[in-house]
Amino acid sequence: MSEDYGKELLRSGIIEAKSGSRASAQRYFDRALSMLEDHDDLADGWFWMSEVLEDAAEKRKALENCLAHDLHHARARRALAILDGKLKADDLVNPDQLPVSVDGVRDAKADRFICPNCGGRMSFAPDGQSLVCDFCASKDALADKTSEEEKDFIMAMATMKGHGKPLQEQAFHCDGCGAEFFLPPGRISASCVYCGSVHVVSLENVKDLLAPDAILPHQFDQREATRLLIEWVETHRITPQKKVDLPRGLYLPLWTFDIGGAIEYTAELIRYENDDEDSLFSRSQPKTLRITEHYPVIANDIPVPAARKLGSVYSKLVPTFDLKALKLYDPRYLANWPADIYDLPMAGASLDARSLAYKKSQRDIPNSLSGYKVIRTSSAGLMVESFKLNLLPVWMTEIPQNGKEYLVLINGQNGEVRANLPGVKEEKGGLFGFLDDLLGE
Repeated sequence: MSEDYGKELLRSGIIEAKSGSRASAQRYFDRALSMLEDHDDLADGWFWMSEVLEDAAEKRKALENCLAHDLHHARARRALAILDGKLKADDLVNPDQLPVSVDGVRDAKADRFICPNCGGRMSFAPDGQSLVCDFCASKDALADKTSEEEKDFIMAMATMKGHGKPLQEQAFHCDGCGAEFFLPPGRISASCVYCGSVHVVSLENVKDLLAPDAILPHQFDQREATRLLIEWVETHRITPQKKVDLPRGLYLPLWTFDIGGAIEYTAELIRYENDDEDSLFSRSQPKTLRITEHYPVIANDIPVPAARKLGSVYSKLVPTFDLKALKLYDPRYLANWPADIYDLPMAGASLDARSLAYKKSQRDIPNSLSGYKVIRTSSAGLMVESFKLNLLPVWMTEIPQNGKEYLVLINGQNGEVRANLPGVKEEKGGLFGFLDDLLGE
């Protein structure tokens, strides 16, 4: 009875809070919190209490109490991030009406890399660790920092960064020669067409796009990529119908997500029992045993290709990368290397990752049961906890056959090759074999 009365007090307090009556709402919440027992109700009560408190310390305590009852309470995590200065209130978006992307040209801020000795152009050398001047050959070593920290999913979803994708051309001002030039939508690095200076877009202050978090540096040059391509063509006995362009080196984006929570499932087991155990002719009667349990899910670094325009070929290449070797992103890695921005927003990619985790768990649940048949599962308890935006090294070209151009991608980390040529069989599986679900194969 007191629990129902507590819920009624909570509803009355929320009404008062929404109408602006802070003092009245606080009295309702005080009484409700002393009566409620359900963790979800207590979490909501403490969150709404934080909404009517003005003192920052008291507001923080209320939010922490909310998260103690529900660690995944999205609004509380977002409010605490604003208190901590990790999120700006002006950056929040209305979930019911996302801003429309602005047409036209975006003014972009770019970093320029020049040699400190001679002023020449610096390029990233595929030795994995340095920039090299094209003129005097002096080197600038990059810090060898592995990438570990991931971004908070709920915080990103609260801003336009979680929903945006590049739709505009970007305008650059070259600090080397003063020229203005354009970068097509979807690219974050380029060389000035006049003086050759290398520029990399700085995305930290852009409101609708996320900056990369990690990168796998290129490990070999175009000559080695060409050798690998020739070897692959000969192995598969492919005969191009005309000249094949040399492989082009670039970086492609990849989302990775951490999924947690649990899947609720219901399973049945049918047993047969005798009506009369003393009778030699007793009949066996079926008896159905039903259980409802939760299957815990911990899925780390679920990969979702962020360059969908490349279709299934890139999805086939992703499992061949060793993502444990990811480095902390540094724009200097992109010096003189083109890099694509994602064309699949983080919000959409997270749905794919969650679906992949759900499908994999659905296949695993029966293995943990003995004799029971799963009849229902629910993904309501699955949560996307964190994510990273990664850049992967790729060499790209096309092979002409039967009047068509077939895409070929080479892994810039280890030389693995994937293509969409008919008749070419490639290995599946590996650590991320469940990407087949994404490909529909």
